[in-house]
Amino acid sequence: MTVATMISELRSVTSKQFTTFDPQTRSKTKRVMPGAPATTLVESDTPGMITRMWLTFPGWFWRHWDPKAENDPSTLKKLILRIYWDGEDYPSVEAPVGDFFGIGHCEFRHYVSRYLGMSSGGFYCYFPMPYNKVRIEVENLHDSIPIDIFFNANYEEYDKPQPGQGRFHCLFQTNRLGGSEPLPLLDVKGRGHYVGCCLSMQGEELNYLSYLEAPEYIYIDTESGEPTIVGTGLEDYFNGGWYFRDGEFSSELHGVPLKDTLRSMISMYRFHEQDAIAFKESLRIAFVNPWEAQHLKPYWYSSTAYWYQDRASALPGKLPVDRLMGLYRIRDTDHQSYP
Repeated sequence: MTVATMISELRSVTSKQFTTFDPQTRSKTKRVMPGAPATTLVESDTPGMITRMWLTFPGWFWRHWDPKAENDPSTLKKLILRIYWDGEDYPSVEAPVGDFFGIGHCEFRHYVSRYLGMSSGGFYCYFPMPYNKVRIEVENLHDSIPIDIFFNANYEEYDKPQPGQGRFHCLFQTNRLGGSEPLPLLDVKGRGHYVGCCLSMQGEELNYLSYLEAPEYIYIDTESGEPTIVGTGLEDYFNGGWYFRDGEFSSELHGVPLKDTLRSMISMYRFHEQDAIAFKESLRIAFVNPWEAQHLKPYWYSSTAYWYQDRASALPGKLPVDRLMGLYRIRDTDHQSYP
């Protein structure tokens, strides 16, 4: 079924929206204090499906309405999004907000795709997220900046649970690695299908992009050392070539929202639809550089992998809080917005 036919299909659902707007106080936001317990934005025990999620918040840019306020782009890395499905006490989505929406460099980049994007100050997601129960929370890991979050999520409400709908998952990973070390993207058990990733990378040295030589190694339902699928290069997996020779771009299913060759920085995304990678028992994905170690240099990465499983599952790893700010450099990209 195409998107066009889905729009024209009549469905028996109730359309609603979760929001931080309070009609009584007329406040548009929820304040998330630094060091405080996580703040719940959404909680529902009625079956449904989130069809669009949007948020924004200040703190990562200069605020014309409060010139003396502290601002720090690391809030994009230190505001953590978590989503819990079906009453489970573990999240199936856990990632810094900046990374979840596609950029891991503590930087906002205007780009648009079919499923995720940063659009002129806002962050959006159109991955469908079915549930029997749902809870969405955010936690502020910054040392000193309170965050006032604006949040809206459109959803459909059902009379009863809908069969056959997978649960959305997102795993965040980050680390500094030696030049020849594989980049681990995902290692998960169960049944489902992988629908894409966002990947940000930096070289320790300037003017270095040879980490892009690493093709994908995908192991489906196997413990064998031989990959089920292997590619020809990292930028090839993201549908580019020659280290993305024509620079930044965004399209519906793949793109490069950020490329700074001098500073050895790049962000990439690819989403899978008909080419989603199905698995029955397990899935492991890594990017492995075939070059000899003496020709490679250390690099940093920050990734979010997205997939659906037949049930809400615990993530295969905990949030690496001690490595959140392991990137080598942060650019100053702040600019004036119209008051």
